[in-house]
Amino acid sequence: MKVILQENVDNLGYVGDILDVANGYARNYLLPYKKALEANMRNVKALEHAKRVTGHKAKEVEQGLKGEAEKLSGVSLTFLVQTGKDDKLFGSITSKDIEEGLMAEGFEVDRRKIQLPQPLKELGASTVDIKLFRDITAQITVTLVKRGGDVPAAEGKSSGETETSETSEPEETDNESSETMEPQE
Repeated sequence: MKVILQENVDNLGYVGDILDVANGYARNYLLPYKKALEANMRNVKALEHAKRVTGHKAKEVEQGLKGEAEKLSGVSLTFLVQTGKDDKLFGSITSKDIEEGLMAEGFEVDRRKIQLPQPLKELGASTVDIKLFRDITAQITVTLVKRGGDVPAAEGKSSGETETSETSEPEETDNESSETMEPQE
């Protein structure tokens, strides 16, 4: 069955494409959910008219998105993350975190456009694609840095805190004495 797509459908096509799909797929999914129209003469003529009217406007929007993609490609995000032994991250950096980072930089990007196959879980720099339009893609650099990794004194303090917590757990008397000191202050 020939159909005209009314909205973008992943792995199928884009708005306005005239496609030949299986009858069941059209009748059970595309037509009931208003994702497509049957490609009869009336609908095809209406589509051609709409393409002529919106063609010029789409070119202007595409040029604007190309400019935004160039600006976005120059962006580099850095996240300070907490790590444990062997520099393994506690948690991960997801597309939501990247979206918030871009908003802080002044870019409004929908997180669904951020093409991150898996959350980032390793320290270092990674390249992330952002698909703005059909064939307009920007690449940003996302760097994960260990919290306190730049300052050697901070590393010494964090390892000292770990040692203190290990020694304070078995010795409950030290914890009790420090708890009684706090209310006196």
